[in-house]
Amino acid sequence: GFDKQEIPLNGRSNIDVSMVTSTTSLEQVVVIGYGTANKRDLTGSIVKISGKDVSDKPNTNPIASLQGKVPGLSVVNNGTPGQQPDIRIRGTVSIGQVHPLFVVDGIFNDNIDYINPNDIESIEILKDPSSLAIFGVKGATGVIAITTKKAKAGQTIINFNTSYGFKKLVDKIKLVNGDQFKTLFAEELINNGISTPYNYTGLTANTDWIDAVTRTGNFSTSNLSISGSTEKNRFNFGMGYTLDQGIIRHEELQKMLLSLSDEFKVSKVIKLGVNLNVSRQHNPYGADWVLDAARKVIPQVSAGSLPFRVKNPYGTDSINVNLYSKLDGGLQNSGVINPLITLENEWDKTKSLELRTVGSVFAEITFLKNFTWRSTVYADISNVNSRVYTPLYYAYDPTKNNLVDFYSAKTQVSENDQTYRKFQQDHILNFKKNFGDHNLTLTGGFTTYYFGFFGRSGQSSQASGPTAIAIPNDPRFWYINNGFQDPLSTSASSGQSEYSTVSVLGRALYNYQNKYFLNASFRNDASSRLPKANRNQKFWAVGAAWDITKESFMNNQRIFDFLKLKGSVGLLGNQTASRLDGSPLDYPFYPNLVTGSNAVFGTNVYSAANTDYIPNPDLKWETVSAQEVGVELNAFKNRLHFEANYFNKTTNDLMTYVDRSAIGLKNKLVNGGTIRNWGEEFSANWNQSFSHNLTLNVGGNITFLKNKVISLSDELPTGVLRRNFFNNGSAESRTMPGFPIGSFYGYVVEGLYQSYADILKSPVASAVGSYGPGDFKFKDVNGDGVITPDDRTVIGNPTPKFTYGASVNLTYKGLSLGVDVVGVYGNQVFRTWGSLESPFQFTNYSAEKIDRWHGEGTSNWVPIISNGHRFNYNGSTYNIEDGSYFRIRNIQLGYTFEKAMISKAHIKDLRIFANVQNLKTWKNNLGYTAEFGGGATAFGYDNAGGAIPVVSTIGL
Repeated sequence: GFDKQEIPLNGRSNIDVSMVTSTTSLEQVVVIGYGTANKRDLTGSIVKISGKDVSDKPNTNPIASLQGKVPGLSVVNNGTPGQQPDIRIRGTVSIGQVHPLFVVDGIFNDNIDYINPNDIESIEILKDPSSLAIFGVKGATGVIAITTKKAKAGQTIINFNTSYGFKKLVDKIKLVNGDQFKTLFAEELINNGISTPYNYTGLTANTDWIDAVTRTGNFSTSNLSISGSTEKNRFNFGMGYTLDQGIIRHEELQKMLLSLSDEFKVSKVIKLGVNLNVSRQHNPYGADWVLDAARKVIPQVSAGSLPFRVKNPYGTDSINVNLYSKLDGGLQNSGVINPLITLENEWDKTKSLELRTVGSVFAEITFLKNFTWRSTVYADISNVNSRVYTPLYYAYDPTKNNLVDFYSAKTQVSENDQTYRKFQQDHILNFKKNFGDHNLTLTGGFTTYYFGFFGRSGQSSQASGPTAIAIPNDPRFWYINNGFQDPLSTSASSGQSEYSTVSVLGRALYNYQNKYFLNASFRNDASSRLPKANRNQKFWAVGAAWDITKESFMNNQRIFDFLKLKGSVGLLGNQTASRLDGSPLDYPFYPNLVTGSNAVFGTNVYSAANTDYIPNPDLKWETVSAQEVGVELNAFKNRLHFEANYFNKTTNDLMTYVDRSAIGLKNKLVNGGTIRNWGEEFSANWNQSFSHNLTLNVGGNITFLKNKVISLSDELPTGVLRRNFFNNGSAESRTMPGFPIGSFYGYVVEGLYQSYADILKSPVASAVGSYGPGDFKFKDVNGDGVITPDDRTVIGNPTPKFTYGASVNLTYKGLSLGVDVVGVYGNQVFRTWGSLESPFQFTNYSAEKIDRWHGEGTSNWVPIISNGHRFNYNGSTYNIEDGSYFRIRNIQLGYTFEKAMISKAHIKDLRIFANVQNLKTWKNNLGYTAEFGGGATAFGYDNAGGAIPVVSTIGL
């Protein structure tokens, strides 16, 4: 696991040697499905990341720390505490499930919220068919395998680490100030035919509303672990606490984590073990809406609070309170609010607690020297309970002589309780033997998986009438049946879903003279969610590799230390079933009943229920035909490691929900359609040792990705899948043949009409709406001489052409400096804010409106200001922005103390460090960030959120 070094003695009899960890070790052991193997023996692409690369980064989710580090891995982060990043491996392969499968110490999962990053030993990213086929119906979207720490043989170690830092908003969206707003709003009133100036009486502030709702948040984490090992027992215990505050006021995540693992050798042939992870998490107040709400408020509204004496809403006496300002209802209504009124009165009225226990027990028997049998039973049980109380509170109206009135005049309680149960069992037999030049490892097994969700929700309000008693502002009463509720307002509902799979699997790893490698794997999955005819689906892969440096003709060359050609093909599965909006279809072969229809019997009309769609007896899971070829090499005395791969993934039998209600027919769920993802990955790493005190490591990777919808189901009425976002479809994503999945769709803007003469000589656009000078001039795409909805076309692609990352790490004695950068290029984002507001809302203006059209020749891009000119509120290239960016993702400076200095205190290792994450981003769009996740068929939308903060921490 260490690099070879040549150190001249120069006459010395004693020398000090600092061994340098090898990042390209050919004998590196990596996790594969249901086992491990030497990386040299594999035919696919598995990238291994050490746990230490994520443990000292300020992210509660360890995958967030991998952004830009792994070719083919796309990570789109989010600034909300506890929010899981959008993760995709080698593209968007489905119109349903797109995120990879997590496998933590063997257990399958869709999230890893319960894992402490400090408990991670390694993370493996599995991308190619020969690595993924053994995961069957869950393998097509890729696998992220996580191995937690185990005790090291013969050592007892106590490890403590802690870090503390700050999170700060940067790259604020730009809005106009108070004077600029008055200028623009006066112009808009005239454009709307209103000659009376707006009365600003009582509205005298000049508030930066983004500053008003944000803050500098704190981040801290502390972890303690104890591990010990004897000849027969290996024990590891860890506990941690994390406080993660968001940049929005009062947004805070608290998480406590416990981990326990123990392996005991009963004898030379029998080993028993247990793993346990427990997490207790206080989820943050749901403040995702705050940033968007804040940017809508006009600057003239004060963000400060004023003292008032009001009647105690929970009693008869009067009390002193500080109240926030309401908005002028004549100007800002229809959903525009002062976010501080809600935020400051309700942030501590949400109690959301998540408890999760994930564990496993195993028994392993070695027999007949070459056989190992391992049986493991896993369980993952979690509960999320959320209670939300809406209190009574006041606000004042500055436009009516500070009249104080109820802002929330009725108390209510809502409660949501969700239970998840996941059980898995694996029974795996391994055979490993060398037959002279032949080396063979065989794996076979049987596994089952069960998933169950059980949810309950309810709500109640206080009784009505002048004598009604409010539900007390006391958490003891924040339940549905609290003794103060109105029985007529009380309601409850529940939901559940269950499924199971039963599988058999097998794999063979063979090599001849450690020179020629052949891997083969298969899996047969049976699912309870499919009809009997297709319940069993088979998946397979074959891979081969050639270590060219083992050939005799390579003996005399001095450049390559290792050179391997590799390739694999296979059929992978994707277990997905959802509507176009992303809502799951839990029982795809057993449609739910839906209400809203009627049945007539004689002269009576009755409410009726009907199936959501027509059951399909031929339904089956999506399959992905995948291929990969690549080369891997070490050169120049192992200083250079380089890897290049070409991959091709074609998804067939897309499981498509066909909405045929518009043509009066019953909806269907069918298999039909094909998506292709293909591209190239390149990664390189150079290790240079200038002396035993000074080393340099430089690495980089780049991934070129192309995505194309080849075909869709013939059942689709319009031939395309449409996903409408915002304002009745003004923002629209379309998935249609010949274009990338989730392409942005709309009009092409060729400029603005500068005059009525300009309008007369241009194609008529009356089918789109009424228009005049200063409005968009849309392109006649189909050339029929008029502008109609048929002139809409693909105007953007949310998938980047390529993504890249690089790192530089310099070490001198105990001092280390590391810099990571990331970037994407060639994608677009769809900006909805500042351009597609509701026709009933007056909001603050985004800064680019200063350059608006206000007379012939004044602008040829930013249209006339008027919410009455609805013509300009059609989705178009005006909303499309460049999504490319380059970011200094991480800078870390650390110092490791010399062992001679700390050994007397019985300290094995001591390191201090300072870290800055997201130091600077260069981008071309107007939003807080240029990266936006989403679903399979609609992603890349900028809705004035998703701010990525700068996080500065120090640690020990």
